[in-house]
This record gives sequence, structure tokens and C-alpha cells, in this order.
Amino acid sequence: MSRKNKPSPAPVPTPAPAAPAAAPIGGAGRRRLFIGAGAVLVLGFGAATVAYRRQQDSAAAQAAQKNQPALVGAHAPRIGPREAKVQLVEFLDPACETCAAFYPHVKRLMAAHPGRIQLSLRHVPLHQGSDLVVRILEASREQGLYLSTLEGLYAAQRQWVVQHRVQPDAVWQVVQGLGLDLERLRFEMTSPAIAERMAQDMADARTLGVSKTPEFFANGRPMPRFGLEELQTLVDEEVRRAYP
Repeated sequence: MSRKNKPSPAPVPTPAPAAPAAAPIGGAGRRRLFIGAGAVLVLGFGAATVAYRRQQDSAAAQAAQKNQPALVGAHAPRIGPREAKVQLVEFLDPACETCAAFYPHVKRLMAAHPGRIQLSLRHVPLHQGSDLVVRILEASREQGLYLSTLEGLYAAQRQWVVQHRVQPDAVWQVVQGLGLDLERLRFEMTSPAIAERMAQDMADARTLGVSKTPEFFANGRPMPRFGLEELQTLVDEEVRRAYP
């Protein structure tokens, strides 16, 4: 019996060779990658900083222009030359402890830029009974003794301000030693002109949103935040702009 031949099995296809794995990035490659990414971040941060500064400068310029009409205060007492290119305006309350504390620093700030800053003082009697002290200050101007009266009241403030309230009898005790003609002072502090100046200061303070003292504006620009360093930065910036 003859043996029958069986068909040969189909050939099995040979799998394609796998693609070689990517070589790991060496130390130098990683450094180049990090440096490139860092450069992109630095450039992006720099551009954002420039844009932010431009935005801040634009906002400051708009604020200065908007604030100027309420800051003119032609009636306000002034310290420093009128031709100064930096106009510093302070809204103060003579009974304000912080105002008294700031006063020596404001004087030093002006002394650091001699002839370049003029300080205008506006009165905002926010403390109870402080309107009496503002009237005294305004009347002292008629005798040419405003600045010495303000400094004398600041120096003795703890004697006539108790728990944020003005003590009238103690105020007059201090005023008696400031070289003023008291009879004339009492008469002039009730004048309509003084009442008008006080009303104008309060109206301008409301327009500018002044609710606490002291509040400062340099060439119309308000402080971005309250503080001695912020005040110095604001004034220094305006001096550099006005006197390049």
C-alpha cells in the first residue's frame, strides 16, 4: 500500500524587528533643555513686568489728572517754594496721633529735596472736637504763626487728646504758651472765611475719598498703600520725573 504525501505547512511570517528605543537625554542635553525653558520664562516675566509697569503708570497718570481739581486748594497753608515742581498735599487732623508722628518725616523728606517740594496742608477734623483745633490753626494764620502753632500742638498732643477725643480746656492751656494774641485769635476763629475754608477742605476730602489721616498726594498721585516707605517712594518718583 503505497503511502500518500501530506501537504507542507504554510510558512510562519517573521515578525518585523522592533524600533530601537530612544536614547536617554544626557546631562548636557538636560541642561540645554532647562536653560531654554528658563530663558522663555524670563522673557515672559520681563514682558509681563513691563506691561504691568505701563499699566500702573497709566493708572497713576489718570488718578493724578482726576484728583487735580480737588487738590488745588488755593486757600491752603503752604510750606516750601511755589515754583517747586513737586506739589505734595497732605490731608491732616491735628488730633491725629499718626499725623503728629509723620510730621518730622515729612520735614526730612522735604529737606532731602531742597527747593523741589511744596507742601500744602488741608484740614480734616475727623476726631471728636477736632474742629475747634482746626479753627485755632486757621486763625493763627492771620497772625503769621500757623506753622509754629501746628508744631506746638503736635508736640503737646498727648496733653489735649485723651482716648481720641479733644479736651478743649487742655487745648487752650497749650495755645496760651505759643505766643499768639489770644483775644484776636478767639475773634477771628469764628469768621465766615475760616468756616468756608474748612468746608472746602472737607468737600475736597470727600471727593478724593479721604476717610483717614494722614493722606498724601504727590502731583495728584495718591500713595498705593499707607506707610512711610510708600510715601518716600512716591515723592522720590515724582522728584525724578520733575527733575530728570
